[in-house]
Amino acid sequence: MMLSLDRLIEQALHEDIHTGDITTQAVVPDKRQSSARLIAKESLVLAGIHVAEMVFRKLDPTVIFTANNLEGATAENGDVLATIVGNASDLLMAERVALNLLQRMCGIATLTSRYVAVVSGTKARIVDTRKTTPGLREIEKYAVRVGGGINHRTGLYDGVLIKENHIAAAGSIAEAISRARAYIPHTLKIEIETESRSQVIEALAAGADIIMLDNMDCDSMRECVQLIAGRALVEASGGVNLDTVRAIAETGVDIISIGALTHSPRAMDISMLLD
Repeated sequence: MMLSLDRLIEQALHEDIHTGDITTQAVVPDKRQSSARLIAKESLVLAGIHVAEMVFRKLDPTVIFTANNLEGATAENGDVLATIVGNASDLLMAERVALNLLQRMCGIATLTSRYVAVVSGTKARIVDTRKTTPGLREIEKYAVRVGGGINHRTGLYDGVLIKENHIAAAGSIAEAISRARAYIPHTLKIEIETESRSQVIEALAAGADIIMLDNMDCDSMRECVQLIAGRALVEASGGVNLDTVRAIAETGVDIISIGALTHSPRAMDISMLLD
């Protein structure tokens, strides 16, 4: 992760600074040293403070960055998340990129933690999806873990998930699973998306390891969980929000996948202030 994160930070800084920060160059003395504080402006779950540090260090390797909270800690409005001491120009040029990444990661961790809290006491695990911001998948999935969630497959390369279009292309659920089983190593599991009781029966007969119940109502999910009876892991997907997730968890599913964790979290409000 470190190499790809380093490239991400370099690209983000280049996108913002490009040929130079005109305002800072015009206003700030070259060798001025300053201290700054990263301040939470609302309650949040902290994720990505090390990423913010890497942004500042990319411009000033001698910067003194002191984090005041551990990853996964809850911070409140007004809390100082970190103090930074270094070249004033470098602090100002790194500010927006550091905040953009930190705010988004905290947003994901905070939202994930809310879902995890709502399903507490059930066996359901909150899981992310591939609905991530292009280029930010690694840090977004990391933020899900910080918030108490679990990662689904990282990409198309590390897990088999047969969806409706795969089924259509293969001809049937049974054929799709048979072809996948013949192709993959024994170390991989096969997950398949289903939309009805009859598809669940077909998936079970074909030997699916994980059965996704896609966009089913709670009564249908409960019936399918009873039908599967532990012969495969059961994942619920579609129509999940903070108002519905508890009822979905109580149907007895093992996994609840939620695209919203990474495709639509609200960035947390965090500011940087120079002293």
